[in-house]
Amino acid sequence: MSPDQGYFKFGDDVICWGHSGSGTRQIQADLSLYDTLAEIQIDDGRLVLPFNANEIIDNLRLERYTGRRHRRQLLRRLYYLIRPYTNRAVRKEIQRLSLGKWQALTFPHWPVDTTVEDLSESLLRLSMQAQGIAHVPFIWFWPEGARGCVTMTHDVETAAGLDRCTELMDLDDAGDIKAAFQIVPEKRYPVSPTLLQSIRDRGFEVGVQDLNHDGGLFNSYQEFVRRATAINRYGKEYGAKGFRAGVLYRRPEWYDALEFSYDMSIPNVAHLDPQRGGCCTIMPYFIGKLLEIPVTTTQDYSLFHLLRQRSIDLWQTQTELILGRNGLVSFIVHPDYLANAELKAMYVKLLEYLQRVRQRENIWMALPGEIDRWWRARSRMSIVSDGQCFRIEGEGSERAQLAFARKVNGRLVYEIASSSANC
Repeated sequence: MSPDQGYFKFGDDVICWGHSGSGTRQIQADLSLYDTLAEIQIDDGRLVLPFNANEIIDNLRLERYTGRRHRRQLLRRLYYLIRPYTNRAVRKEIQRLSLGKWQALTFPHWPVDTTVEDLSESLLRLSMQAQGIAHVPFIWFWPEGARGCVTMTHDVETAAGLDRCTELMDLDDAGDIKAAFQIVPEKRYPVSPTLLQSIRDRGFEVGVQDLNHDGGLFNSYQEFVRRATAINRYGKEYGAKGFRAGVLYRRPEWYDALEFSYDMSIPNVAHLDPQRGGCCTIMPYFIGKLLEIPVTTTQDYSLFHLLRQRSIDLWQTQTELILGRNGLVSFIVHPDYLANAELKAMYVKLLEYLQRVRQRENIWMALPGEIDRWWRARSRMSIVSDGQCFRIEGEGSERAQLAFARKVNGRLVYEIASSSANC
Protein backbone atom coordinates (compact mmCIF):
# COMPACT_ATOMS: atom_id res chain seq x y z
CA MET A 1 0.00 0.00 0.00
CA SER A 2 1.04 3.57 -0.66
CA PRO A 3 2.48 5.61 2.22
CA ASP A 4 0.15 8.49 1.35
CA GLN A 5 -3.65 8.63 1.41
CA GLY A 6 -5.95 10.38 -1.00
CA TYR A 7 -8.88 10.10 -3.38
CA PHE A 8 -9.13 7.56 -6.20
CA LYS A 9 -11.95 5.85 -8.09
CA PHE A 10 -13.25 2.32 -8.29
CA GLY A 11 -15.14 2.33 -11.56
CA ASP A 12 -16.85 5.42 -12.93
CA ASP A 13 -19.04 6.27 -9.95
CA VAL A 14 -17.39 5.07 -6.73
CA ILE A 15 -15.01 7.53 -5.04
CA CYS A 16 -12.65 6.10 -2.42
CA TRP A 17 -10.26 7.70 0.05
CA GLY A 18 -7.28 6.00 1.65
CA HIS A 19 -4.19 4.00 0.71
CA SER A 20 -3.92 2.08 -2.54
CA GLY A 21 -1.41 -0.24 -4.15
CA SER A 22 -1.51 1.27 -7.62
CA GLY A 23 -1.95 4.55 -9.43
CA THR A 24 -2.04 7.94 -7.79
CA ARG A 25 -4.12 9.57 -5.10
CA GLN A 26 -5.46 13.11 -5.23
CA ILE A 27 -6.13 15.62 -2.47
CA GLN A 28 -9.52 16.54 -4.00
CA ALA A 29 -12.37 14.43 -5.36
CA ASP A 30 -12.47 15.69 -8.94
CA LEU A 31 -12.98 14.17 -12.39
CA SER A 32 -9.32 13.26 -12.90
CA LEU A 33 -9.12 10.55 -10.23
CA TYR A 34 -7.16 7.38 -10.98
CA ASP A 35 -9.44 4.38 -11.56
CA THR A 36 -8.29 1.24 -9.72
CA LEU A 37 -10.93 -1.04 -11.26
CA ALA A 38 -8.56 -2.16 -14.02
CA GLU A 39 -6.02 -3.23 -11.38
CA ILE A 40 -8.21 -6.02 -9.96
CA GLN A 41 -6.82 -9.54 -10.30
CA ILE A 42 -8.50 -12.91 -9.80
CA ASP A 43 -6.52 -15.58 -7.98
CA ASP A 44 -8.22 -18.98 -7.73
CA GLY A 45 -11.69 -17.45 -7.65
CA ARG A 46 -10.78 -14.68 -5.22
CA LEU A 47 -10.52 -10.98 -5.93
CA VAL A 48 -7.16 -9.36 -5.31
CA LEU A 49 -7.82 -5.65 -4.77
CA PRO A 50 -5.39 -2.74 -5.00
CA PHE A 51 -6.78 -1.41 -1.68
CA ASN A 52 -8.14 -2.62 1.65
CA ALA A 53 -11.93 -2.48 1.31
CA ASN A 54 -12.52 -2.43 5.08
CA GLU A 55 -10.19 0.54 5.44
CA ILE A 56 -11.91 2.46 2.65
CA ILE A 57 -15.40 1.87 4.07
CA ASP A 58 -14.25 2.88 7.57
CA ASN A 59 -12.62 6.00 6.15
CA LEU A 60 -15.95 7.00 4.60
CA ARG A 61 -18.29 6.10 7.46
CA LEU A 62 -15.99 7.71 10.05
CA GLU A 63 -15.33 10.74 7.81
CA ARG A 64 -11.56 10.33 7.93
CA TYR A 65 -11.35 11.77 4.42
CA THR A 66 -12.26 15.22 5.74
CA GLY A 67 -9.16 15.66 7.91
CA ARG A 68 -9.35 18.22 10.69
CA ARG A 69 -9.75 21.69 9.28
CA HIS A 70 -8.12 23.91 11.90
CA ARG A 71 -9.40 27.12 10.33
CA ARG A 72 -13.05 25.99 10.50
CA GLN A 73 -12.60 25.03 14.15
CA LEU A 74 -11.27 28.50 14.95
CA LEU A 75 -14.18 30.12 13.10
CA ARG A 76 -16.62 27.90 15.00
CA ARG A 77 -15.18 29.00 18.36
CA LEU A 78 -15.34 32.64 17.29
CA TYR A 79 -18.98 32.20 16.25
CA TYR A 80 -19.96 30.82 19.64
CA LEU A 81 -18.15 33.66 21.40
CA ILE A 82 -20.19 36.30 19.60
CA ARG A 83 -23.43 34.28 19.37
CA PRO A 84 -24.92 35.57 22.67
CA TYR A 85 -24.66 39.14 21.34
CA THR A 86 -26.50 38.48 18.05
CA ASN A 87 -30.13 37.97 17.11
CA ARG A 88 -31.51 35.15 14.97
CA ALA A 89 -31.48 37.21 11.76
CA VAL A 90 -27.78 38.01 12.14
CA ARG A 91 -26.98 34.39 12.94
CA LYS A 92 -28.78 33.22 9.80
CA GLU A 93 -26.70 35.54 7.62
CA ILE A 94 -23.46 34.36 9.26
CA GLN A 95 -24.50 30.74 8.65
CA ARG A 96 -25.36 31.41 5.00
CA LEU A 97 -21.99 33.09 4.46
CA SER A 98 -20.20 30.13 6.06
CA LEU A 99 -21.74 27.77 3.50
CA GLY A 100 -19.80 29.40 0.69
CA LYS A 101 -20.24 27.73 -2.71
CA TRP A 102 -21.56 24.49 -1.26
CA GLN A 103 -23.21 23.55 -4.58
CA ALA A 104 -19.74 23.18 -6.11
CA LEU A 105 -18.74 20.43 -3.66
CA THR A 106 -18.29 17.20 -5.61
CA PHE A 107 -18.08 14.79 -2.69
CA PRO A 108 -20.07 13.47 -0.91
CA HIS A 109 -22.76 13.40 -3.59
CA TRP A 110 -25.72 15.72 -3.03
CA PRO A 111 -28.54 15.27 -2.07
CA VAL A 112 -27.96 11.63 -1.01
CA ASP A 113 -24.65 9.76 -1.00
CA THR A 114 -24.56 5.96 -1.30
CA THR A 115 -20.82 5.45 -1.86
CA VAL A 116 -20.55 2.75 0.83
CA GLU A 117 -23.44 0.82 -0.70
CA ASP A 118 -22.07 1.31 -4.23
CA LEU A 119 -18.62 0.01 -3.28
CA SER A 120 -20.00 -2.94 -1.31
CA GLU A 121 -22.34 -3.99 -4.11
CA SER A 122 -19.60 -3.69 -6.73
CA LEU A 123 -17.27 -5.90 -4.71
CA LEU A 124 -20.01 -8.49 -4.10
CA ARG A 125 -20.93 -8.59 -7.80
CA LEU A 126 -17.30 -9.00 -8.87
CA SER A 127 -16.72 -11.70 -6.24
CA MET A 128 -19.78 -13.62 -7.45
CA GLN A 129 -18.52 -13.31 -11.01
CA ALA A 130 -15.04 -14.52 -10.05
CA GLN A 131 -16.43 -17.60 -8.28
CA GLY A 132 -19.19 -18.36 -10.76
CA ILE A 133 -21.91 -17.88 -8.14
CA ALA A 134 -25.40 -17.00 -9.37
CA HIS A 135 -26.87 -15.84 -6.07
CA VAL A 136 -25.85 -15.15 -2.46
CA PRO A 137 -28.26 -15.43 0.50
CA PHE A 138 -28.36 -12.73 3.15
CA ILE A 139 -30.61 -11.46 5.95
CA TRP A 140 -32.84 -8.70 4.59
CA PHE A 141 -32.09 -5.24 5.92
CA TRP A 142 -35.38 -4.60 7.72
CA PRO A 143 -37.91 -6.73 9.63
CA GLU A 144 -40.90 -8.37 7.93
CA GLY A 145 -39.34 -7.66 4.54
CA ALA A 146 -39.93 -3.88 4.68
CA ARG A 147 -38.61 -2.07 1.63
CA GLY A 148 -36.97 0.60 3.80
CA CYS A 149 -37.21 2.38 7.13
CA VAL A 150 -38.32 5.88 8.18
CA THR A 151 -37.57 7.47 11.55
CA MET A 152 -38.51 10.91 12.89
CA THR A 153 -36.55 12.85 15.53
CA HIS A 154 -37.17 16.20 17.23
CA ASP A 155 -34.26 18.15 18.75
CA VAL A 156 -35.53 20.50 21.47
CA GLU A 157 -33.14 23.46 21.63
CA THR A 158 -34.96 26.25 23.49
CA ALA A 159 -37.62 26.80 26.14
CA ALA A 160 -40.02 27.79 23.35
CA GLY A 161 -39.38 24.47 21.66
CA LEU A 162 -39.95 22.64 24.92
CA ASP A 163 -43.36 24.33 25.23
CA ARG A 164 -44.31 23.02 21.76
CA CYS A 165 -43.47 19.37 22.46
CA THR A 166 -47.04 18.42 23.37
CA GLU A 167 -48.42 20.11 20.25
CA LEU A 168 -45.80 18.35 18.13
CA MET A 169 -46.74 14.98 19.61
CA ASP A 170 -50.34 15.74 18.66
CA LEU A 171 -49.28 16.42 15.06
CA ASP A 172 -47.22 13.23 14.96
CA ASP A 173 -50.08 11.15 16.34
CA ALA A 174 -52.41 12.64 13.73
CA GLY A 175 -49.82 11.60 11.12
CA ASP A 176 -49.61 8.10 12.66
CA ILE A 177 -45.90 8.34 13.43
CA LYS A 178 -43.95 8.26 16.69
CA ALA A 179 -40.73 10.23 17.17
CA ALA A 180 -37.75 10.65 19.46
CA PHE A 181 -37.33 13.92 21.39
CA GLN A 182 -33.71 14.88 22.11
CA ILE A 183 -33.46 16.94 25.31
CA VAL A 184 -30.62 19.33 26.25
CA PRO A 185 -29.93 18.55 29.94
CA GLU A 186 -28.31 21.80 31.13
CA LYS A 187 -28.66 25.60 30.84
CA ARG A 188 -31.10 25.80 27.91
CA TYR A 189 -34.31 25.18 29.90
CA PRO A 190 -35.53 23.37 33.03
CA VAL A 191 -36.17 19.70 32.27
CA SER A 192 -39.34 18.49 33.92
CA PRO A 193 -39.56 14.78 34.82
CA THR A 194 -43.30 15.13 34.26
CA LEU A 195 -42.78 16.16 30.62
CA LEU A 196 -40.27 13.36 30.02
CA GLN A 197 -42.74 10.85 31.44
CA SER A 198 -45.56 12.23 29.31
CA ILE A 199 -43.40 11.78 26.20
CA ARG A 200 -42.75 8.15 27.12
CA ASP A 201 -46.36 7.50 28.17
CA ARG A 202 -47.56 8.56 24.71
CA GLY A 203 -45.25 6.04 23.02
CA PHE A 204 -42.56 8.53 22.03
CA GLU A 205 -38.88 8.28 22.93
CA VAL A 206 -36.52 10.46 24.99
CA GLY A 207 -32.89 10.97 24.03
CA VAL A 208 -30.07 13.21 25.27
CA GLN A 209 -28.86 16.07 23.07
CA ASP A 210 -25.38 17.31 23.98
CA LEU A 211 -24.85 18.71 27.49
CA ASN A 212 -25.62 22.42 27.16
CA HIS A 213 -25.54 22.93 23.37
CA ASP A 214 -22.83 25.61 23.48
CA GLY A 215 -20.79 24.23 20.56
CA GLY A 216 -17.87 23.25 22.81
CA LEU A 217 -18.44 19.52 23.33
CA PHE A 218 -15.57 18.53 21.04
CA ASN A 219 -13.15 21.40 21.69
CA SER A 220 -10.65 18.97 23.24
CA TYR A 221 -10.58 15.33 24.24
CA GLN A 222 -10.21 16.21 27.91
CA GLU A 223 -13.25 18.51 27.76
CA PHE A 224 -15.26 15.88 25.89
CA VAL A 225 -14.50 13.19 28.48
CA ARG A 226 -15.43 15.59 31.30
CA ARG A 227 -18.75 16.46 29.68
CA ALA A 228 -19.40 12.85 28.63
CA THR A 229 -19.41 11.87 32.30
CA ALA A 230 -22.32 14.26 32.92
CA ILE A 231 -24.04 13.30 29.65
CA ASN A 232 -23.92 9.63 30.61
CA ARG A 233 -25.41 10.46 34.00
CA TYR A 234 -28.32 12.29 32.37
CA GLY A 235 -28.82 9.38 29.99
CA LYS A 236 -29.35 7.03 32.92
CA GLU A 237 -31.57 9.58 34.70
CA TYR A 238 -33.78 10.04 31.62
CA GLY A 239 -33.79 6.33 30.73
CA ALA A 240 -32.36 7.36 27.35
CA LYS A 241 -30.57 4.90 25.07
CA GLY A 242 -29.76 7.41 22.34
CA PHE A 243 -27.48 10.46 22.04
CA ARG A 244 -27.11 13.31 19.58
CA ALA A 245 -24.48 16.05 19.62
CA GLY A 246 -25.55 19.67 19.32
CA VAL A 247 -25.33 21.10 15.76
CA LEU A 248 -24.20 17.59 14.66
CA TYR A 249 -20.60 18.29 15.72
CA ARG A 250 -18.80 14.98 16.02
CA ARG A 251 -15.56 13.11 16.62
CA PRO A 252 -16.48 9.41 16.28
CA GLU A 253 -13.02 8.30 17.42
CA TRP A 254 -13.97 9.59 20.90
CA TYR A 255 -17.33 7.82 21.12
CA ASP A 256 -16.08 5.08 23.41
CA ALA A 257 -16.58 7.55 26.29
CA LEU A 258 -20.34 7.56 25.67
CA GLU A 259 -22.46 5.04 27.58
CA PHE A 260 -25.35 4.92 25.13
CA SER A 261 -26.63 2.22 22.82
CA TYR A 262 -26.83 4.42 19.73
CA ASP A 263 -25.78 7.80 18.35
CA MET A 264 -27.53 10.01 15.75
CA SER A 265 -24.94 12.71 15.04
CA ILE A 266 -23.39 11.87 11.66
CA PRO A 267 -25.08 13.21 8.47
CA ASN A 268 -25.14 11.26 5.23
CA VAL A 269 -23.91 14.34 3.39
CA ALA A 270 -23.09 17.48 5.37
CA HIS A 271 -22.81 20.24 2.76
CA LEU A 272 -25.22 22.47 4.71
CA ASP A 273 -23.89 21.71 8.19
CA PRO A 274 -21.26 23.72 10.08
CA GLN A 275 -19.05 20.61 10.16
CA ARG A 276 -18.59 19.41 6.59
CA GLY A 277 -18.27 15.77 5.62
CA GLY A 278 -20.76 12.92 5.67
CA CYS A 279 -20.72 9.18 6.30
CA CYS A 280 -21.65 8.31 2.67
CA THR A 281 -24.10 5.58 3.70
CA ILE A 282 -27.86 5.27 4.15
CA MET A 283 -27.62 2.31 6.54
CA PRO A 284 -26.93 2.10 10.29
CA TYR A 285 -23.44 0.89 11.23
CA PHE A 286 -21.43 0.15 14.34
CA ILE A 287 -18.74 2.41 15.80
CA GLY A 288 -17.29 0.10 18.40
CA LYS A 289 -20.14 -0.82 20.75
CA LEU A 290 -22.26 2.13 19.58
CA LEU A 291 -24.73 1.88 16.70
CA GLU A 292 -24.68 4.94 14.43
CA ILE A 293 -28.10 5.87 13.04
CA PRO A 294 -27.09 8.47 10.42
CA VAL A 295 -29.06 11.60 9.56
CA THR A 296 -29.96 10.98 5.92
CA THR A 297 -32.15 13.99 5.04
CA THR A 298 -31.66 17.74 5.26
CA GLN A 299 -32.47 19.30 8.63
CA ASP A 300 -35.56 21.51 8.80
CA TYR A 301 -33.46 24.54 9.80
CA SER A 302 -31.30 24.19 6.69
CA LEU A 303 -34.34 23.71 4.48
CA PHE A 304 -36.34 26.61 5.95
CA HIS A 305 -33.66 29.20 6.70
CA LEU A 306 -30.51 28.45 4.69
CA LEU A 307 -32.06 27.18 1.45
CA ARG A 308 -35.17 29.31 2.09
CA GLN A 309 -37.43 26.65 0.65
CA ARG A 310 -41.11 26.59 1.37
CA SER A 311 -41.93 23.16 -0.04
CA ILE A 312 -41.10 19.57 0.92
CA ASP A 313 -39.73 18.76 -2.56
CA LEU A 314 -36.18 18.17 -1.32
CA TRP A 315 -37.40 15.89 1.48
CA GLN A 316 -39.47 13.94 -1.05
CA THR A 317 -36.53 13.60 -3.43
CA GLN A 318 -34.24 12.36 -0.67
CA THR A 319 -36.88 9.92 0.60
CA GLU A 320 -37.44 8.38 -2.84
CA LEU A 321 -33.69 8.06 -3.49
CA ILE A 322 -33.08 6.38 -0.12
CA LEU A 323 -36.05 4.02 -0.29
CA GLY A 324 -34.98 3.15 -3.83
CA ARG A 325 -31.86 1.67 -2.26
CA ASN A 326 -33.73 0.05 0.67
CA GLY A 327 -32.13 2.48 3.13
CA LEU A 328 -32.94 4.48 6.26
CA VAL A 329 -34.79 7.80 5.91
CA SER A 330 -34.13 9.81 9.07
CA PHE A 331 -35.44 13.32 9.75
CA ILE A 332 -34.60 16.09 12.22
CA VAL A 333 -37.48 18.51 12.77
CA HIS A 334 -37.17 21.01 15.63
CA PRO A 335 -40.22 22.15 17.57
CA ASP A 336 -38.33 25.44 17.98
CA TYR A 337 -38.67 26.26 14.26
CA LEU A 338 -42.36 25.35 13.87
CA ALA A 339 -43.28 28.72 15.27
CA ASN A 340 -45.57 29.96 12.52
CA ALA A 341 -48.47 28.52 10.53
CA GLU A 342 -46.52 28.28 7.26
CA LEU A 343 -43.71 26.12 8.62
CA LYS A 344 -46.10 24.04 10.68
CA ALA A 345 -48.13 23.39 7.52
CA MET A 346 -44.96 22.20 5.76
CA TYR A 347 -44.36 19.67 8.50
CA VAL A 348 -47.95 18.45 8.24
CA LYS A 349 -47.43 18.02 4.48
CA LEU A 350 -44.35 15.91 5.22
CA LEU A 351 -46.36 13.68 7.57
CA GLU A 352 -49.13 13.33 4.96
CA TYR A 353 -46.56 12.42 2.32
CA LEU A 354 -45.02 9.76 4.57
CA GLN A 355 -48.49 8.34 5.19
CA ARG A 356 -49.01 7.99 1.43
CA VAL A 357 -45.63 6.28 1.06
CA ARG A 358 -46.52 3.80 3.77
CA GLN A 359 -49.93 3.13 2.24
CA ARG A 360 -48.52 2.23 -1.17
CA GLU A 361 -45.68 -0.01 0.01
CA ASN A 362 -44.24 -1.87 2.98
CA ILE A 363 -42.22 0.75 4.89
CA TRP A 364 -41.15 0.31 8.50
CA MET A 365 -41.92 3.45 10.54
CA ALA A 366 -39.70 2.98 13.58
CA LEU A 367 -38.36 4.80 16.60
CA PRO A 368 -34.55 5.05 16.76
CA GLY A 369 -34.56 2.67 19.73
CA GLU A 370 -36.43 0.08 17.66
CA ILE A 371 -33.89 0.44 14.85
CA ASP A 372 -31.10 -0.05 17.39
CA ARG A 373 -32.65 -3.22 18.79
CA TRP A 374 -33.33 -4.65 15.32
CA TRP A 375 -29.88 -3.89 13.91
CA ARG A 376 -28.18 -5.49 16.92
CA ALA A 377 -30.39 -8.58 16.70
CA ARG A 378 -29.78 -8.85 12.95
CA SER A 379 -26.01 -8.66 13.47
CA ARG A 380 -26.20 -11.72 15.75
CA MET A 381 -28.34 -13.83 13.42
CA SER A 382 -26.83 -16.32 11.01
CA ILE A 383 -27.83 -18.15 7.84
CA VAL A 384 -27.47 -21.94 7.94
CA SER A 385 -27.87 -24.47 5.16
CA ASP A 386 -28.58 -28.18 5.12
CA GLY A 387 -27.09 -28.46 1.65
CA GLN A 388 -30.38 -27.79 -0.12
CA CYS A 389 -32.13 -24.96 1.70
CA PHE A 390 -31.24 -21.89 3.74
CA ARG A 391 -32.79 -20.64 6.95
CA ILE A 392 -32.12 -17.85 9.45
CA GLU A 393 -31.31 -18.68 13.05
CA GLY A 394 -30.91 -16.52 16.14
CA GLU A 395 -32.95 -14.45 18.55
CA GLY A 396 -35.50 -12.36 16.68
CA SER A 397 -35.21 -14.44 13.49
CA GLU A 398 -39.02 -14.79 13.35
CA ARG A 399 -39.09 -11.17 12.10
CA ALA A 400 -36.23 -11.64 9.64
CA GLN A 401 -36.59 -12.35 5.93
CA LEU A 402 -34.20 -14.38 3.84
CA ALA A 403 -33.11 -12.57 0.68
CA PHE A 404 -30.81 -13.21 -2.26
CA ALA A 405 -28.40 -11.00 -4.15
CA ARG A 406 -28.40 -11.97 -7.84
CA LYS A 407 -26.57 -10.83 -10.94
CA VAL A 408 -28.97 -9.67 -13.65
CA ASN A 409 -27.58 -8.17 -16.86
CA GLY A 410 -24.34 -7.26 -15.12
CA ARG A 411 -26.12 -5.60 -12.21
CA LEU A 412 -26.77 -6.70 -8.66
CA VAL A 413 -30.44 -7.04 -7.72
CA TYR A 414 -32.08 -8.11 -4.47
CA GLU A 415 -34.97 -10.54 -4.11
CA ILE A 416 -36.78 -11.41 -0.90
CA ALA A 417 -37.38 -15.15 -0.76
CA SER A 418 -40.85 -16.57 -0.33
CA SER A 419 -41.33 -19.36 2.17
CA SER A 420 -41.09 -21.89 -0.66
CA ALA A 421 -38.16 -20.28 -2.51
CA ASN A 422 -35.37 -20.49 0.03
CA CYS A 423 -33.54 -23.36 -1.63
